[in-house]
Amino acid sequence: MNVRTRIAPSPTGDPHVGTAYMALFNWAFARHYGGQFLLRIEDTDTARSTPESEASIFAALQWLGLDWDEGPDVGGAAGPYRQSERREIYAQYAQQLVDREQAFYCFCTKERLDRVRSEQQAAKQTTRYDGCCLGLTADAVAQRVAAGEEHVIRMCVPDVGECTFEDELRGPVTIPFSQIDMQVLVKSDGMPTYHLAVVVDDHLMGITHILRGEEWLNSVPKHVLLYQYLDWPMPKLLHLPLLRNPDSSKLSKRKNPTSILYYRDEGFLPEALLNYLGMMGWSMPDESEIFTKAQMVKAFDEKRISVGGPIFDQAKLAWLNGQYLRQLSASEFIAQTQSWMFNQDRLSHLIPLVQERVEKFSDLAPLVDYLVGARKTLTPDNFLHKTLDRDANVKILHHTSALLDDLRHWEREAIFELCQDLAQALDLKFRDYLFPLFVAISGRGVSLPLFDSLIFLGPDLSRARIRGALDAFSVSGKERKRLDKSLVKVTALLSSGQ
Repeated sequence: MNVRTRIAPSPTGDPHVGTAYMALFNWAFARHYGGQFLLRIEDTDTARSTPESEASIFAALQWLGLDWDEGPDVGGAAGPYRQSERREIYAQYAQQLVDREQAFYCFCTKERLDRVRSEQQAAKQTTRYDGCCLGLTADAVAQRVAAGEEHVIRMCVPDVGECTFEDELRGPVTIPFSQIDMQVLVKSDGMPTYHLAVVVDDHLMGITHILRGEEWLNSVPKHVLLYQYLDWPMPKLLHLPLLRNPDSSKLSKRKNPTSILYYRDEGFLPEALLNYLGMMGWSMPDESEIFTKAQMVKAFDEKRISVGGPIFDQAKLAWLNGQYLRQLSASEFIAQTQSWMFNQDRLSHLIPLVQERVEKFSDLAPLVDYLVGARKTLTPDNFLHKTLDRDANVKILHHTSALLDDLRHWEREAIFELCQDLAQALDLKFRDYLFPLFVAISGRGVSLPLFDSLIFLGPDLSRARIRGALDAFSVSGKERKRLDKSLVKVTALLSSGQ
């Protein structure tokens, strides 16, 4: 068998370390067996997908050295490799499923679906589509479609029975069909959902082994049915354990920086990050902790993958990175340092911020320490302010962090406008509102211009510093829930333009 694996990220935000983790295991699996590794961009979420995010995915995987044999940028016989460019392919198979009565048109409104879901929840039932449109005749469907009535296409799911499938890591898994929803396959805008697109793409691209996160286990019965409906053989499945925070919760940016580019910009070596991700749920036969990706490929054995949730520990990653740094020669260390921060491109952005503010070169270090190095550890005392109390500081940091997470274009004017609008919504003077952000980014209340600093640091480091500043206040889970509710009201206020 010619082994073919793939990684299929969505370009809807920062490239996640979980993506790098899955990419590494798919890459190592394919390379070990002499097969191919593919990159596919799942951009059917047209509202959230951006070219900038796609470019960040390419940059992150290239920085890590995970090369792909086929993809949007290198081509291949199974392309195109962006789902947005495969719409007609999905429509063909969706219609085939409808013609075979394995899928159906659904005209239910959001209001009706919400009402049914609420009734099912009240009755403590599994929330799923109730089959309202399942019995519509072909003539009735044709009339409603011709009249321009909004609709989706759903897949048929048996009312009784169960689905048993084999996971190469976990053995046989059984899930009753009563727990499986009649999944939407084609959305009202004509774009496919993940479930239709992933099955069609994996088959047409010849994927033989699917290595993905365990969160997809409960969706497998939908995919099994689609493979059966379309008379296609199903690839082998390996559901890898999810990365965890030190408290065993699912890895999240609230507790750990999750962007791959954060680790690049913070000064980690790609070899060290790959080495660490390789230790997540897998180990070398001799249990050695330091190994290259070539050594991982040679020794790779999927039977050594553990299904226990691996802990992504920042301290352990930093220790491992230190081991790699100390193995460098002096000339290699200089080259890596220059490549990381003191290269022509980075300096060309830094010098305009400081040239008018210095009288001698020794003035540079205290001005830019937080831009070229780690920001100092913060305490509540750093946020003491004549008009802002603790709760005001926390609200500013929390709300700004959340809104910056959703900012699609990291541009000075966009950031400035977002902050200005949020200050107004919080009924704060702009200067007061900016104070905790200065502290979060630079570690002090006065620094180089804030928005220029945000642009220089980039979205990953900036967002991580603002999120990290909240740690100084030991915000509890209950307080976070209150802040989340407050954010909903503020977001609604911003959306209304008031």
